[in-house]
Amino acid sequence: MLEQTLSRFFIVFAVMVAPLAVGSAVARPIDGFADLAERLTPAVVNISTSQKVEQRRSRGPGQPPFDRFFEEFFNQRRGGGQAPSQKVSSLGSGFVVDPKGIIITNNHVIEEADEITVTFSDGAKLDAELIGRDPKTDLAVLKVSSKKRLPFVSLGDSDKARVGDWVIAIGNPFGLGGSLSAGVISAINRDINAGPYDSFIQTDAAINRGNSGGPLFNMRGEVIGVNSAIISPSGGSVGIGFSIPSNLAKTVTAQLQNFGETRRGWLGVRIQQVTDELAEGLSLGKARGALVSEISPDGPAEKGGVKVGDVIVRFDGKPVPTMRDLPRIVAETTIDKPVQVEVIRRGKSRMLKIVTGRLEEASSKPENEKQTQEKVRSDDDESYIGLTLQSLSRENRQRFGLGDDVIGAVIVDVERDSAAFEAGIRPGDVVSEIDQRPVGSAKAVVDALKAAKKNGRNSALAFIRSGETVRFIALPLAD
Repeated sequence: MLEQTLSRFFIVFAVMVAPLAVGSAVARPIDGFADLAERLTPAVVNISTSQKVEQRRSRGPGQPPFDRFFEEFFNQRRGGGQAPSQKVSSLGSGFVVDPKGIIITNNHVIEEADEITVTFSDGAKLDAELIGRDPKTDLAVLKVSSKKRLPFVSLGDSDKARVGDWVIAIGNPFGLGGSLSAGVISAINRDINAGPYDSFIQTDAAINRGNSGGPLFNMRGEVIGVNSAIISPSGGSVGIGFSIPSNLAKTVTAQLQNFGETRRGWLGVRIQQVTDELAEGLSLGKARGALVSEISPDGPAEKGGVKVGDVIVRFDGKPVPTMRDLPRIVAETTIDKPVQVEVIRRGKSRMLKIVTGRLEEASSKPENEKQTQEKVRSDDDESYIGLTLQSLSRENRQRFGLGDDVIGAVIVDVERDSAAFEAGIRPGDVVSEIDQRPVGSAKAVVDALKAAKKNGRNSALAFIRSGETVRFIALPLAD
């Protein structure tokens, strides 16, 4: 079971571990959905899975409340006893998109399942085969074999969905099966920090545990979303549910069917959000786009002429309003496709031609922990706006673990009550550029900062290296 915390609520992926206590949710009663329900329900299926798992120990007071809910429930069902292992069942939803037996659901519905069974509205049950799954978008594709042509539904164009449009959700809440709820689209392009490609459709149609993987329909009977998560203080519907847009589902599920895996586009950059303060230093006018802070050697971006400090504002004809939009747009781009990329470099627009690569899934490496360093002073010290810097030398490179390829000036002390400290600057960080111009010594850094302040600037654009991470910071120029 996946969960995310948002403010004081839980984002609960709406799959249900069975059996569960039945909750209730009330959708506004609206006439006019009967014909749609009759036509669409046969293509919506209930998905049950089972797996053998080892008994977990209680993690105590620090255990997430949602996990404790299930642990306490299972302990009650067993009469409080403990077992070395148990067979756990879960229930979710899905829908048929091909009469030959192709079914779409959520990855978290079938993840780690030993057996998957699909139940249709007429009571027919079929064993399902997993074709492929994608944890990053929480989508999975199943296949069932049937002697007859199966009822199916079509994926619509989620880009045409608008806030206020009526929608209906059909699924298997709390194991009840074949349940319909209705509501409207509350918001689009929601980021709930569930994954790297978040762009959820938010709806107030009641979605509960067990609805996961079920379809969200528009009034034409087209699937515009795959129901995936809810925000709830109790695990039940409070009218804030999230669906994966159908246009994203089309791309991912097509690749899963064809290759058994996803094949995403890759640009080869590390990016960061453009804040209002950074926008000033980048001469953007307003905050927009994705700021390039690092470029992979020999990657598509480097080969296409992208530079550190460029702001990508359009990719393959699609605007990039914010940083989080770029990874999704690039991932959905066909591999080896030449695309036009618009960047803003030193306040001027440039068009670049880039051939997208393929994103290789790699295991994440833990970042090197930065050790606390003693305050070591030298005659080379330069101090300004609460920072004490030194030009790079063999001694301080060794002290801070900096390679010979690192250029700039190292920060050896930061006053805790300074604006620089509040901006996240710490000892061991290296300043390599000020206002997109290289600085090779501590004096060069201070001179550049003083020049920016003399010109009436409130902040200077600093390029900072922290361990293995590089980023731009709008460095406040307050004393």
